[in-house]
This record gives sequence, structure tokens and C-alpha cells, in this order.
Amino acid sequence: MQRHTGRLRRFLLRGLYWVVGLLVVAAGGIAALLWFTLPPRDGRFDLPGLGAPVEIVQDAYGIPRITAVNELDAAAALGWLHARDRMFQMELMRRNASGRLAEIAGPVALRLDRFNRTLGLAQSAKADYAALPEGTRAMLDAYAKGVNAWLEARGRLAAPEFLIMGVPEAWQPSDSLLWAKTMGLWLSGNWRQELNRARLATLLPPERLEELWPADESMGRADVAALPPSAQLARLAAAVPEFPLDAPLPSSASNAWAVSAARSATGQPLLASDPHLGFQAPILWYLARIEIAAAPGQPARLLAGATSPGIPFMVIGRNAQLAWGFTTTHSDTQDLFIERPAGPDSYETPDGPRPYTIREERIAIRGQAPETLRVRETRHGPVVSDLEGNRPDGTVLALSMASLAPGDTAAAGLHAMNRAGSLAEARAAAALITAPAQNLMVASSQGGIAMYLTGRTPVRRSGDGTLPAPGWDGSHDWTGFVPFDSMPHSENPASGVLVNANNRVQPAGAEPYLGRDWFGDWRFQRIHQLLAQRQQHAPEDFAAIQRDTLSLFAQEMLPALRRIPRPQGPAGGVRDLLLGWNGEMAADMPQPLIFAAWWPIATRMALAAGGVPEGAWPVTPEFLRFVLAEDGRGAHWCRPVGEAPVSGAAAGDACGALVAKALEDATAQLVQAYGPDPSSWRWGTAHQAVFDHPLLRFVPLLGDWTRISVPRGGDGQTVDRGYTGSRDFTNTQGPGLRSVFDLASPQGAYGVIGTGQSGNPLSTQWSDQAPVWGGRAPDGNLLLPLGAVPDRSSGILRLEPG
Repeated sequence: MQRHTGRLRRFLLRGLYWVVGLLVVAAGGIAALLWFTLPPRDGRFDLPGLGAPVEIVQDAYGIPRITAVNELDAAAALGWLHARDRMFQMELMRRNASGRLAEIAGPVALRLDRFNRTLGLAQSAKADYAALPEGTRAMLDAYAKGVNAWLEARGRLAAPEFLIMGVPEAWQPSDSLLWAKTMGLWLSGNWRQELNRARLATLLPPERLEELWPADESMGRADVAALPPSAQLARLAAAVPEFPLDAPLPSSASNAWAVSAARSATGQPLLASDPHLGFQAPILWYLARIEIAAAPGQPARLLAGATSPGIPFMVIGRNAQLAWGFTTTHSDTQDLFIERPAGPDSYETPDGPRPYTIREERIAIRGQAPETLRVRETRHGPVVSDLEGNRPDGTVLALSMASLAPGDTAAAGLHAMNRAGSLAEARAAAALITAPAQNLMVASSQGGIAMYLTGRTPVRRSGDGTLPAPGWDGSHDWTGFVPFDSMPHSENPASGVLVNANNRVQPAGAEPYLGRDWFGDWRFQRIHQLLAQRQQHAPEDFAAIQRDTLSLFAQEMLPALRRIPRPQGPAGGVRDLLLGWNGEMAADMPQPLIFAAWWPIATRMALAAGGVPEGAWPVTPEFLRFVLAEDGRGAHWCRPVGEAPVSGAAAGDACGALVAKALEDATAQLVQAYGPDPSSWRWGTAHQAVFDHPLLRFVPLLGDWTRISVPRGGDGQTVDRGYTGSRDFTNTQGPGLRSVFDLASPQGAYGVIGTGQSGNPLSTQWSDQAPVWGGRAPDGNLLLPLGAVPDRSSGILRLEPG
């Protein structure tokens, strides 16, 4: 018996050894495969179609310096590099815009896929590619060759994610246009505002509905129909993707400013640009420098700045003669139209019934059977109300978007901007950028500066585009787009300064009409304040301005907090901390955390008092500024609807009570989260910039391992924008790219991104720029140089014609 027991024990032990051995071998194999997904930093590689060899020198952060003989070779090399470092990011962008995320992510991505299929972004991109100028198509073709050369050479090893997903499809030249389609969608979200207004139009009197987004009374200068029932619209809102749940980007913002040669310490204009988009890992931007050798009759060319994986052009950057950056105009380029039925498959128009254009979209879904989406289109655009099902009255909501109008030449415009050599050529390039609506800030080595408005802005037959309009009678139809030369551009102002921070760009009531709703100009005013502190500026001054965290919005709100009597309990100590605070949203202070907790609560209380249901209107600082205005014009929002209206001291008492109650509620929340001692609270503890991998963030352990977190100062209204949304204090949006350009020297290009150049979490360049971006660089530098010769090289690559 003992002999049998011993044999069994030895057998089990041998089995255990085999299992452990197999697990070790399997783990080693997986580790080896993951290791092989890391791209080489040195070597020679074939790239079919090149006219001549291309040399790529990478600095210590993996930022490439590309030297090519012509721009097509440079575009191919950039495509190869983008695929090498960011192919999975590019694949997600392509799938997102094409409505094909559910193929890899399953049902969780269906809401986004249905929306993008309804809009028809992929069909629009293919049509636009065919209509582009030959030179721009050649750039897109060359870029696609570079991308596909990497895919063909590496297969599943092109990125670690492809070990599971399989090799992605070949990159098509029209796929690059999907990037602009996505930007056009998420940089212009006015139709959502129309939807919110329509939901509230049956609940609020017109005057209160108008006050939810108060009229902008700033200078606006860069230098100095029957509405559908509310319940139905709520269902439609629920069917539309929402950040950060399943939409890739939140509402956007940006800063850009320029000073002329007379205001520059270097003797040539300076330009700063920091776009504020949603945070993700890796970030949207990829830094690069491109030098194209001189050819007979052609001078040598330079490009340096920020590219974006998926497109072959420098998006924000400089060439030898010009520097440029973008901010979102936030003009109204989207409208909802209510269409009446005229039979089962037709709708009414001024010329009689017209059949819907119908297409069927087959959506593949990982883990379950595919879904067929029936999309109807009207003369105004796709029927978005079909996303929430049939409407009882038979009417439908169609969405018109200027960015989806035929003949989008944005790629040709950006291509022309890369090649422009003067303000006149930059203006001509701007006219070609048909979407999205942007402010293009430009500085010229000839000494001039300018801001041009890009994108197509509709001319309406009537109405202001703030509510869904009747579509059946043509009364609110778009009759065309504002001519480019009629837009409120600005060139060479006498002040020598141009600034935009998403503020209104022309005086109220001025023509052409661009829209009604404008964001507060706190960042715009603060940048002007900082520029006025000295007559001339150096590049390092611009970099410091980009890090400014003083909130003029907080300064406006502080008097209301200081006027209330000292509350009892913990709120009293919290209020004491605010008495001497100047509005600096510093990471190492408690007051910013208190203010960031208080003002959204106060805003929600005012909205609720005014009869606005929870979640039916965004919580905006512009609205709270109106409610607590010193002249009392918004004080009626401090008293519940139905109470007798009051004015004077009584109205002030109501607002004081609201302010005090919001402070008490905020204090209770903060005590629960951060302890009973307010003096020990720190804004940077709660306010972390978080960069998550778009898919791995849902995987336990891997999500934490790949997450990049940086303690942050600032808030949604500071120059160093630290937007938090309404869910918690996590910083989800901000300047993922900061850049400064000095036209006094070809070396005058500086930038930093929030993550790193690589999209591979195993790479040392996955997150190596985060310390610099977060202001914790060991050498104290705020930006990285993008000059011709890197201080330290991390590898030299040579691409050879195949």
C-alpha cells in the first residue's frame, strides 16, 4: 500500500513539474512575443516606393528628425513612423470613425458605432478623397505606403494589441481623412445644445431658457417650429455617445496667441499653441521635425511641431517662414431639422414629398450576431432620431453638419498651410480648410501676425440655430456658407498681439452671424494680462504663460463667498481659508479643491430652483456668473420657481443662502473624502490628469499598470486648463500638447506632449514626457527642443527604397 502511495506521489509531483514547466514556457513565450512588439531603434529597413533613402535620427524622447529628398518621401517615412509607434491608436481612430469598434470591443461600443454609421463618416471620407487635388492625394498615397510597409513587415508584431486582434487591414489613403471627420464632429457639438434647449422649452418660460446660456457681452476681439416632446428628446440624448463613457472626446477648448517682431525679445514673431482635447494614452499628438533637401529650383524645406497619427501633415507647427496653431471657434455649424412624414418612406419638402435616401449598415459585434442598421437621410442630413426608435407623431429629426457637406478640402488646406511662405499664402490655405470651424493663428518671419477663421459657417434663411427648426417649409434652410473673405479675420493689429482662447471673435450683433453661445473669456483675459506685464517676450515667457493657473472666474466668484456669514461647523473653517485666497488654482493648496467642489453644487442648486431637471442642462461657469452677478440681474434663479419675485436685498439674501448651503454641502463631501482638517487638503491630490489606454483601462491590473497620472493645478477656466467635467475632480481634458515657435531661428521650435511618443506600454517612451509636461522635469525645462540636432540620440534609422 505504501509502495502504491509513493508511486502516486511521484506521479503527481512529476505532473506538477510538467505543469509548472509548461506555464513557465508559456509565460516566456508570451513575454518574448510582447518583447518583439517593441520596434527597433536602429537599423536599415525597406520602404517600397521611396525616391531615395530617408534618414531618421531620434532624440532621447524618441522624437524623430526626418531627412528626405522630397515631401512624398517624407510623408512615407512619417507614415512608417506613425505605424511603428502608434498603429493601434490609428486603428482605433479608423474603427471609431467608420463605426467598427464593436467588432473588437463587443456590445459596449454599439452606441458609438450606430451614431457614426448614421452620420456616414466613412462614405464622406471616400468621396472627399476622390475630389482632392492631385498633389494632396499623392501625399495621402505616400503616407499609406509607409504605414503598410510597417504592417507588411511586422504583421501581428506591429503592436502588442494585434497579438490578440490579428493584423489590421491595409491602410487606405482615404482613411487619413477620417481623422478630420472625427475632429469635425467633436470640435462642433452645437446640435447637442439644441437638443438640450428643446427638452427644456416646454418646462421653462422663454426668458429663463435664454438665460441658461447668458449673452456674451465681451468685446469679441482677438486683440484687445413645434418642438418634440421633452421625453422623446431625452431618449434621443440617451442614444448618443457621451464622454467619457463611450465617446472619444469631450467638448474642446484651446489657447493660441502670437506677438509681432516688435513685441518679441528675439526680433521675430513668436507663437504659442496648446490645444485642449480629451486625455488618453497615448495622446493624440506625435512630435516630429522634417527637413527636405534642396532640389533644382526648390529651396530646402523645414517642418517642426506636432503631427497626429493617421495623417501626413504637420497639424500645429512651423516651417522656415511661418508658424501656426489652432483654437476651436465654437461657432454654430450644426442644426437639427424637424421633418414631417409624407407617407411611409417620404417626407415633406417645399417642393412636395421626397423619398428618403436609405442605406443599410451591417455592424459586426464581437461575441454575438451582427446587427443591421437602417439609415434614412433627408435633404438636410441623416435622421438621428432613428437612433431612439419610432416617434409617436411620425416626425423625425435630421442633422445638418457643415463638416459633412460634400467637397471637404480640409486636407488640401492643411497641405497648403505646411507649404505656405507668407501671410497671403497662409490666408489662401485657410480658405481651403473647410472643416472644422477653427481660429488659425499665424506668425510670419516677415514680422506679421494674423488670425484667420477656417471652416464653413452656414447662412440661415431665418432663425439663430439655437432650437430645432421646421424642415418641411424651407423657412430655416441653409442658403449657403459665409464667404471666407467676409469672416472676421484679423491681420497685423497695431497692438502687435493676437490671442484666442475660444472666446467670441467679434462684437455682439456683428455680421456675419457665427452663433449665439460663447464660452467665458477668462483665459483670453488672463493671457492678455500676462502679455501686458512686459513689452517684449522670449520663448520661455510663452512657455511659462502656458503654465499659469490663476482663475479669473474664481476671482469673480470670491466676493459672493466672502459676503456670507461665517457658517457653523467645518464649513466655517473652509470659508476662512477662502478669505485671503487670490484664485490661484495651485496643486499644493486646499482652496482650489474647495472652490472646485463648491461652484458646481451652487450651479446645480440654481438650476434646480429655476425648474431645470437634473442632467437636462450642462453645469457651466457662465451660468453661475450670471446668477451671482454683482448687479443682481440673475438673482431670480436663487429662489424656487413659484415663489413671489423679489429684488434688492431680499434677492441678495436668497443668493447668499444658496451660496452658503452649497459651501456646506461641498464641505461635507470633502470631509468625507479627504478628512476633517481642511488645511491638509490638496488640490493636486484630487486633481490628477489621467491618461488611460482606450481599451486596457477596462482590464483589471492592466488598466492600472498602463495608466499615466500627473498631479495638476489649474481648472477649466485657467490658461493651464485642467477641465474636470461633472463626475469627480479627475482632470480628463487639457493641453495634451504645448508648443512654442520662434521664427528668429530654424531651431526655434519647442513642444511637449502629456504621455510619450510610443503607443506601446512596454516602451520606455510610453510615458517619458509626462514629467516634463507636468512641470517635474529634473532640468526644470517646460518644453522640449525640436531643433535639428538632438542633444542625445536614442537611435538612427535608415529607410531604403524597396
